[in-house]
Amino acid sequence: MSPNSTEQAGAETPEARTHDAYTPQSGDTSFDVEAYALDLSYRVRNNRLEGCATLSIRIVVATSSIALDLIGLRVSRVRIEGQRRTPHKQGPRKLRVTLPRTMQPGETLTLTIEYAGAPAPRRSRWGTIGWEELTEGSLVASQPIGAPTWFPCNDRPGNRATYTIRVATDAEYTAVATGVLQSRTRSGGQVSAEYTIGVPTATYLVAVYVGQFESHRLDDRIVVASPPSLRADVKRALGPLPRMMSAFEERFGPYPQENCTIVVTADPLEIPLEAQGTAVFGANHLDPDSERLVAHELAHQWFGNSVGVARWRDIWLNEGFACYAEWLWFEAAGAETADGAARRAHAKLADLAQDLVISDPGADLMFDDRLYKRGALTLHAVRLTIGDEPFFDLLRGWCAAYANACVTTADFRRFVAEAGHDLEALLEDWLDDGPLPSLPPGPGASKSSAKKKSSR
Repeated sequence: MSPNSTEQAGAETPEARTHDAYTPQSGDTSFDVEAYALDLSYRVRNNRLEGCATLSIRIVVATSSIALDLIGLRVSRVRIEGQRRTPHKQGPRKLRVTLPRTMQPGETLTLTIEYAGAPAPRRSRWGTIGWEELTEGSLVASQPIGAPTWFPCNDRPGNRATYTIRVATDAEYTAVATGVLQSRTRSGGQVSAEYTIGVPTATYLVAVYVGQFESHRLDDRIVVASPPSLRADVKRALGPLPRMMSAFEERFGPYPQENCTIVVTADPLEIPLEAQGTAVFGANHLDPDSERLVAHELAHQWFGNSVGVARWRDIWLNEGFACYAEWLWFEAAGAETADGAARRAHAKLADLAQDLVISDPGADLMFDDRLYKRGALTLHAVRLTIGDEPFFDLLRGWCAAYANACVTTADFRRFVAEAGHDLEALLEDWLDDGPLPSLPPGPGASKSSAKKKSSR
């Protein structure tokens, strides 16, 4: 596949065009949203969100109505461009909009939805996710189905769109959104910020953060928004980021996003989380032990955010790659070889249950740490089998060929084979079977064996 070609990997693949078995109540496969324009006003003190969302929609399957995901917020008006009144019905999880007629594949429409309420996270089998209040502000943590807690959307990972996001909030707070900052203005006791996302982005990778932030640059590409009280801790903890960026660009190819913004909240957070060109960390992640998490979230800008999954069952392509990037960073920094980290992880996994198939882990286990580690071990097994130079050529080629596209495990297998590597048996053992395979011998073991053979 030629670089940047998405014909085989984009949202039009059959895998992306069917309801996701892991999130069967999310999304509508009869249409794609091509662009969102979100105009939001948020009051921190009473957690009040008012929004106007304008969606540019393309019909994919002939239909007379479409359903959008929206949870906990009340719609006051819906209008399709050219109509005076658009019939609609809102339920607990869906907003169903009646179209003027049965529309055919390829037809387009513009839909505007006005809504308001007190946004809150939704309960799910993965915990509470979505819009979350903080002590002084709020954040969004949407993976995998939290986006509908703050805007009406077609919540499928395979439906990527561009975005314009305007957020107005109280003047003593700063709003940071996913994307590139276009303007920041003050009016009537509020400050408005406008951001744009020009690359195709999944709904779960779009976020807004509100807090008492100050912004500063780590270098010419990386911006950090954090509370002034954490200035020294942020500088120390995030200092390695420019070197991480360089190390990952050498191994994965050019940084694939329009921006790199790191948000740090004054509150502690259970986990950090990536968004498109963005990541959020809590105050508790500013310790030396969290350096691997910083590397992990940065790596997601290549794996998960640029090269993204078409369906949730293939999430190892996000998390396994980002986990392996942690080991690559420490290898690049001279702290520990990736082989050493891999063998420690392998020993730990060997003591755990062997019931996880990472090519289809099931919805309950798709964020299981075993999937992260075994996905990383799969990559290390590939590296040990084909050698360093072909392996990193493979990673760079994967990131280039599927940039801003959606992929499946089948795409990865095919890409490996087309690159000239006969690894189907190895990948089947690591991806499709429950029992943990043995790692191939490491570089040191190979040299030792060679010496023994030559001395005989």
